Amino acid sequence: MNKLKVVFMGTPEFACGILQALIDEKYNILAVVSQPDKRVGRKQELKNTPVKQVALNNNIKVIQPIKIKDEYEEILNLNPDIIITCAYGQMVPEIILNYPKYGCINVHASLLPKYRGGAPIHKVIINGEKETGVTIMKMVKKMDAGEMYLKDVVKIDDDDTTEILHDKLKKCGSDLIKKFIPKFINGEIEGVKQNEEEATFGYNITRDEEFVSFKNRNVDVIYNQIRGLISWPIGYGIIDGRHIKFHEAKKINSKHSFENGKVISFDDGMKIACDGGFICVLKLQLEGKSKMSYKDFENGIGKTLINKYFE
Repeated sequence: MNKLKVVFMGTPEFACGILQALIDEKYNILAVVSQPDKRVGRKQELKNTPVKQVALNNNIKVIQPIKIKDEYEEILNLNPDIIITCAYGQMVPEIILNYPKYGCINVHASLLPKYRGGAPIHKVIINGEKETGVTIMKMVKKMDAGEMYLKDVVKIDDDDTTEILHDKLKKCGSDLIKKFIPKFINGEIEGVKQNEEEATFGYNITRDEEFVSFKNRNVDVIYNQIRGLISWPIGYGIIDGRHIKFHEAKKINSKHSFENGKVISFDDGMKIACDGGFICVLKLQLEGKSKMSYKDFENGIGKTLINKYFE
């Protein structure tokens, strides 16, 4: 089994768990395919993708096509038995999908057919789901629509952020791929078609979705949005013309008579009234400033915002 020739395709931190599992199982990893490196920070320094860094640390060849639909020959020339992908970030052309003996297999961070797309972890939290999981599936031309081979369920706790759930799912995916490959190669797993009528989508977060509105919205809905954007890209509210990012928050479900969006106090975080309770912001970031605790914020301009309203 360890003679199995594998090409792995992935880019972000989540995909590192799958790559590391393949390394741990001592498969013959011919190469890793990742998105081109990006410049980051004020100095615009070129930074390796997380998957590329794991590959380099393990002396694995790295291929980074700008457009894989035009730059696939190097991958085909490796003659892999199987291609495994996880959050690669480009649509893989059919000439690659149809090439390996055992096909192309994708590891997706949702219970398909729910939450196809690039931000399934964010969206399950934003939508208040109680569970999600990882699905291993056959890659086809249509996004996340191939036959499903194996799934595992992960519970979503009420205080999970996207960052916390990401790490749970990363571990789940790593464990699942280790179980999957031997059974799949031995013909012990058959694919199950997805029910298209049950398909939902978790598309990438837009800039508009980062704005947290307090107008006529329930405390649970607002809380889910805030925690679903932690620790990236971070949701923000607007008060008194200022943008404030919400890095950590909790909710209090309670009946009250305050108007939505009103800052009540700083007794237990920056306490903001909304339908059915309060959002208490514990860590925040004023536009142009560093992240800080609510107490430090209160000692600055925070007190001037009491009795003012978030939009």
